[in-house]
Amino acid sequence: MPIIGLTGGIGSGKTKVANYLLQLGAAILDADLIARDIVLPGSIALQEITAVFGAAILHSNGTLNRAKLATLVFNDPVGLQKLNAITHPKITEVISNKITEYTQKTNQQHHQQVLILVAPLLIETKLHLLVDQVWVIHVDHQTQLQRVMQRDQLTATLTLKRIRSQLPEQERLKYADEIIDNSGSWENTKEQLLQLWAKYTSE
Repeated sequence: MPIIGLTGGIGSGKTKVANYLLQLGAAILDADLIARDIVLPGSIALQEITAVFGAAILHSNGTLNRAKLATLVFNDPVGLQKLNAITHPKITEVISNKITEYTQKTNQQHHQQVLILVAPLLIETKLHLLVDQVWVIHVDHQTQLQRVMQRDQLTATLTLKRIRSQLPEQERLKYADEIIDNSGSWENTKEQLLQLWAKYTSE
């Protein structure tokens, strides 16, 4: 059973691509959902985050105010490093356990299904070491800029800042076993995905 890591920069269309692969029959493991689960009220991660950043990063109901925390760490490399040191090992552990469980289950059932790990920080957090293949969704810079500005209602300056805070695209592409170009029409992207699906499910 191939385990595929799906990644791409902000605005590349990871969710849309993952949803289409789900329709084709893939199982999806979403790193962002796991990242949300590990900071639920009562979790060790949330206790550690509150100890570092203070109770001001919590909503009145005790849940994490993700927007406030993001604003705090976005311009603070040291704060971001502290946050990542708390969350990344826990996220990696959960993902590793889920991959193991899934592999064991499919081996017992003799049912080979493609598992897709969707992770924006697949390379940065070394999650690519847990997968068999890395698929990178690529969009050209101008398309990325326009999509993020439109989606998040941001100025060009703020959008560029977000893009530049991520791993450079050329660096990300170095890890790619397959590149999905999502710069054009969705029909074109779907055609690429169908070809990849046929390639890996027919082996």
